[in-house]
Amino acid sequence: MVFSSYLFLFGFLPLALLLYFAAPRRGRNLVLTLVSYLFYGWTNPAFCLLLLLSTAIDWICGLVIAGVSPLSAGPDPEPLPVGGPRSRRQRAALVTSIVSNLSILGFFKYFDFAVGSWNGLATALGAPGAAIETALRVTLPLGISFYTFQSMSYAIDVWRGHARPMKSFVDFACFVSMFPQLVAGPIVRFSEVAEQLRERRHTLARAARGVAFLSVGLAKKVLLANPCGKLADTVFDAAGAGVLDAWTGLLAYSFQIYFDFSGYSDMAIGLGLLFGFVFPKNFDSPYRATSITDFWRRWHLSLSTFLRDYLYVPLGGNRRGGARTYANLAIVMLLGGLWHGASWNFVLWGGIHGALLAGERAIGVERLWGRLPAALRAAGVFLLVSLAWVPFRAADFAATADYFARLVGLAAVPAEAALLAGLLHTPFLLLSLGAAALVVWAGAPSWTWTRELTPLRTATASLLLALAVAALATQKFNPFIYFIF
Repeated sequence: MVFSSYLFLFGFLPLALLLYFAAPRRGRNLVLTLVSYLFYGWTNPAFCLLLLLSTAIDWICGLVIAGVSPLSAGPDPEPLPVGGPRSRRQRAALVTSIVSNLSILGFFKYFDFAVGSWNGLATALGAPGAAIETALRVTLPLGISFYTFQSMSYAIDVWRGHARPMKSFVDFACFVSMFPQLVAGPIVRFSEVAEQLRERRHTLARAARGVAFLSVGLAKKVLLANPCGKLADTVFDAAGAGVLDAWTGLLAYSFQIYFDFSGYSDMAIGLGLLFGFVFPKNFDSPYRATSITDFWRRWHLSLSTFLRDYLYVPLGGNRRGGARTYANLAIVMLLGGLWHGASWNFVLWGGIHGALLAGERAIGVERLWGRLPAALRAAGVFLLVSLAWVPFRAADFAATADYFARLVGLAAVPAEAALLAGLLHTPFLLLSLGAAALVVWAGAPSWTWTRELTPLRTATASLLLALAVAALATQKFNPFIYFIF
């Protein structure tokens, strides 16, 4: 089930809201948990068992770290002292949480990838006998990359003393399974919503902003991401394309992935507000960034800050000299790339960004970019980021190399490629590209735009919602890119 569907908008969501507000305050987390499991298990109910297992492990580990029995009565204990001593039992509980989550994620997401990579290496080295023969094929559960990180953050935040342990399993299960951000983020840390799980306010202003966020996000997805995605798929999946068409496809994909994911994030934040939760901002006009470092302060903020606080800083950050800093950047970005998908192309994408970040740090952002006007800096960063999207979108290394060759006119262009231009250069698709560019570089960020809902903005949000709902009836192309991660 996706947010941009009639089933969700006119079936699931009204029912979830009705049940939620009909329940007594103390029962609302239970209702939200149950409807979230219904949402998650809609495609494959078996996935709910894995979600429940991950939730139970981290809940128990958190209580062990806090030195609290799951069966004891009384209120939630106070946070542990920051920087205070921890026992072997507490350390073992933290390790159990981290290892179990990474093991679950590793098996379900990377088993097939690991076997395929090993067999490919064995074949390349002339040792086919070393290949692993297995009939096992692992299905990737939706959103496993997101909810394992969120669930794991609980034990880490309790260990660090950044959050109070939660004795109620239902309340903790609500945090892990909350359907607005369950399968595609933003990655919400436990410390960010811990007190909201215990008590939160439901106001008309918060609900109105939630509807506005939902309307803007749905419009981004349906009116911009889907048309751009159709254009991008036409080019990337074509047998050949000329230089102009290849650049058009790359521009379309850059817009698609931004509006697809930022639109989903807007809808998730809006849905959270409807249920009384305030989720963190996930995008801040990333294509206006004036350096790669600035880009990662604006793109997928919940992942960027998660990797910074839970991986980069524990590795030593920039506190142990230049060589160690570059190594830490490389490790974080390579793992960040692999987190996105079980493919060497994602590792390559992460490596490109790691190299760019290291280069900026080595040369100095201001020394490298500072002499250029802001508009040229933003254009240069957008070009680099867009080029890096090629391995992110292409199927493998060969397809990546081929697409780069198309961009510079070094690939053979078959005669039938002339038909491609006829598919691409339609008024509707070109208008969609233009509208996407206008929103990217001239539109107000959703977070800012929804903060104060004037009558004009309220009318605009209503119009966007109506147009998006109407457009859904005519669209068969409606994927969510980040569902596969």
